[in-house]
Amino acid sequence: MRVVEAFRDSYGTEPAGVWHAPGRVNLIGEHTDYNDGFVLPFALPWGVTAAVSPREDGVLRLRSLQAGEPVTLATLDEAEGWARYVAGVFRALRQAGPERDRGQEQGQGRGRSVGGADVVIDGDVPRGAGLSSSAALEVVVGTALNELYGLGLTRMEIALAAQRAENDFVGMPCGIMDQAASALGEEGKALFMDCRSLGTRNIPFDLASHGLQLLIINTGVHHELADGQYARRRKDCENAARHLGVDALRDVTDLAGALARLSGDERRRTQHVVTENHRVEAVIGMLRAGAVREIGSLLNASHLSLRDQFEVSCAELDVAVESAVRGGARGARMTGGGFGGSAIALVADDRVESVRESVTGAYAERGWAAPEIYPATPAAGARRLL
Repeated sequence: MRVVEAFRDSYGTEPAGVWHAPGRVNLIGEHTDYNDGFVLPFALPWGVTAAVSPREDGVLRLRSLQAGEPVTLATLDEAEGWARYVAGVFRALRQAGPERDRGQEQGQGRGRSVGGADVVIDGDVPRGAGLSSSAALEVVVGTALNELYGLGLTRMEIALAAQRAENDFVGMPCGIMDQAASALGEEGKALFMDCRSLGTRNIPFDLASHGLQLLIINTGVHHELADGQYARRRKDCENAARHLGVDALRDVTDLAGALARLSGDERRRTQHVVTENHRVEAVIGMLRAGAVREIGSLLNASHLSLRDQFEVSCAELDVAVESAVRGGARGARMTGGGFGGSAIALVADDRVESVRESVTGAYAERGWAAPEIYPATPAAGARRLL
């Protein structure tokens, strides 16, 4: 395993262990997580692997096989770039230390405080795909530290610590979906989550038995305007909820009445979030009934809502979705935060090549680089490998 070899080369010793956490793709339920709504992602076969050993001096030494020079951090505040995601997890777990100590005193056995570590990271999540490599990085570090330092955290608690790292240390106001999917995913299943209660349920998602594939269409593009637009969309939702007198848009039960009281961006964001939550519930009902082929229309509706009401699509995503459907996909939509990244397409086995040709042809007509297209199957969540 090359991450172990790299650890030996970097630190002259064997790692205490090797862990893996996957990236994720979201089947449906976009921009609903930070509105206390419903999501239906699943973990992917690709992710981030980490070889880790603890250190008693509190120093953090990091190396990524995909990044440049190794990083040594005497303090977490020195972290920059990709190292912020790792340092943020350390900070989140260290800040929870007093609670663990109190729990230990009360006989709850919550382990010891988090010190330093030697870490080597290796990842194979496709670049620019919007498949949550950052969440996989956070979760794999949290999973390793949980075991090495005997913290006694549940998988959801690890996901929440990873989310805090991204919110508070990196400065990205993401919801809990990405980290939860990475931590709690199961092979062959999608993860239904209520983002308010944090209740989860694994939903069987066996496409092969229905003669189907879910293709990821990686546009490979990222539009920089997205950097501030994600936070703006979240603020729009918070403002709309405040104007409607509810805790979150998930609580809107009379959509027509709510829309009559709102205007502009707040009205559009509310319409998307409320209808997207209904689409998640509808997809779950179809999957349970075995009507897997019929969820395509809901994927299409989700994309139109994300494009027109939430306004987070882009030309590359729209062309990917439209050309996939034109090529025979049963449904398609953008997935992830938007402004680039990937789309997904639900495709019958005998139409896969037709969809590939339609999408690549549409990109070629516009002079765009060909997108990467690959099938996605639900994989297991974070776990120890060695």
